[in-house]
Amino acid sequence: MPVMLESNLEGLPKKSGKVRDVYDLGDRLLIVATDRISAFDHVLPTGIPDKGRVLTGLSAFWFGRLDVPNHLISTDPDSAGLDLTDADRSRLEGRVMVVRKAKVIPFECVVRGYLFGSAWKEYRTKGTVCAERLPTSLVEGARLDPPMFTPATKAEEGEHDENVTFEELAGELGPELAGRLRDLSVRLYREAAGHAFTKDLILADTKFEFGHDEQTGELLLIDEALTPDSSRYWPVDSYKPGVVPASIDKQFVRDWLESTDWDKRGTPPALPDEVVQKTREKYIQAYESLTERPFPWK
Repeated sequence: MPVMLESNLEGLPKKSGKVRDVYDLGDRLLIVATDRISAFDHVLPTGIPDKGRVLTGLSAFWFGRLDVPNHLISTDPDSAGLDLTDADRSRLEGRVMVVRKAKVIPFECVVRGYLFGSAWKEYRTKGTVCAERLPTSLVEGARLDPPMFTPATKAEEGEHDENVTFEELAGELGPELAGRLRDLSVRLYREAAGHAFTKDLILADTKFEFGHDEQTGELLLIDEALTPDSSRYWPVDSYKPGVVPASIDKQFVRDWLESTDWDKRGTPPALPDEVVQKTREKYIQAYESLTERPFPWK
């Protein structure tokens, strides 16, 4: 099964992130979601077939559903106005977002509805999450009501995201913008979690990214939205506080890496075929459950 680890559109300025290749079209950007997968702040040497198409399709679904201005213009490769060959068009199909340019706000807006991951690790040792004290005797996976806004710095490849307090966020961005990001992020999380629950999925946590439109200054939801890369999804029927559920996201890859002797600093190991296949199945399951549409490249 073919995997796209890198795109190559000649003649365009290009920047590559952990997963996406971003091309400058002048007044717009062309974002290509590859099949690269990252974990523990490293890009893995093995890709997941069609992962980029899941990310693009789900992001487009959520951009169309959520009540918030966003950067998406089109998912049609031809809307970029490029002279594409048939081979280019075939490789790019389902992976492309043409978007408005935005000045990125350099923080990830994380919302947690359940106590898990790095939040659980902090709570277990300190009784806090992002320095906010929580009730004692909570168990792993406990529901957090209300959901918690836990912003973090945006890390470059090989570096770690760092959680920051709301006060630190406000100190960097100003209290008005920080408050707006917090309230908007929590509202979007609630909207998305409500929809996911109707599809028998729990949205345990997610992260949003925002920027200001370079032309108008409008605050936009950017990057991706509520994908298995940026969110944790759990099946409703397997959720039980204190028991780690089987995630429908890239936690499966993290768990496999934890079972190896990789020190999370050197070159990551290649993923075995069965992990690649199972991860692909999980991503497609998330797409089909949330959108109620068959995955076109199944």
